[in-house]
Amino acid sequence: MTVAGVALDALLGEPRRAHPLVAFGRMANRIERRFNGAGRGWRSHGVTAWVLAVVPLTLLATILSWLPVVGWVVEILALYCALGLRSLGEHVTPVARALRSDDLAEARKRVGYLVSRQTDELDAPAVARAATESVLENGSDAVFAAIFWFAIAGAPGVVLYRLSNTLDAMWGYRNERFERFGWAAARIDDVLNYIPARLVALTYAVLGKTRLALKCWRRQAPQWDSPNAGPVMAAGAGALGVELGGPAIYHGELHARAVLGEGPAATADAIDRGWLLVRRGVWLWLLILCLGAEFYA
Repeated sequence: MTVAGVALDALLGEPRRAHPLVAFGRMANRIERRFNGAGRGWRSHGVTAWVLAVVPLTLLATILSWLPVVGWVVEILALYCALGLRSLGEHVTPVARALRSDDLAEARKRVGYLVSRQTDELDAPAVARAATESVLENGSDAVFAAIFWFAIAGAPGVVLYRLSNTLDAMWGYRNERFERFGWAAARIDDVLNYIPARLVALTYAVLGKTRLALKCWRRQAPQWDSPNAGPVMAAGAGALGVELGGPAIYHGELHARAVLGEGPAATADAIDRGWLLVRRGVWLWLLILCLGAEFYA
């Protein structure tokens, strides 16, 4: 079923209309306004909001996956809706194409769809760096972690993970509005991503410049502010042999981020190689899962 879900994503891409995660996002916004009006919600309110947003839909996915005859369809559709592999490629390849055409304005616009940092003043290397970082990190969050939790717990696992990850993207900010309320969403996402992120870092290392990737993972990941993005991006940058990270402006504030990887500055080629690294990683994971299923059978 994992192969079927990945194949469906490759064939169809994200649903163009009525994407379940879009509807979930609207519901999550209503819940947040109810429990965090004017940014006054506390940690307990954030926990309650997370439970109301995630648990009922996870239980529904569990019940539907148990249904005779159609349960397997629910399983495949759950993974398909949680995956963002083809969508990731559709967003990053135009950035590389614009950079190769020396169309910096278009490259800035396109990379702005991928990252939350300010992009209107980025030069070409900074655009390439941002896009490459997005490929590596979103590959982990929107692809590999979804496959991991589907392999572990089927439809309930992937629904629980994807909804939690979405809430972290919406509520997990360290600012005045979400510092307290979003604490639960951020911590739960950290827990759910802990093992997948390290498997992804290992995958990037195996499929790229292994020794350099492992060195960067060991030395640089602890310097990153995210416990899961650090290993993924450090190992990914090392696997590609490029330099990522460094200062970036988010919401008008300069963030002094650590430097990741080792080598020349990122270019359009680094974006393409990062995208290829993610796709090769998916093939490796599917091979391992198929061999594991065959051995178990």
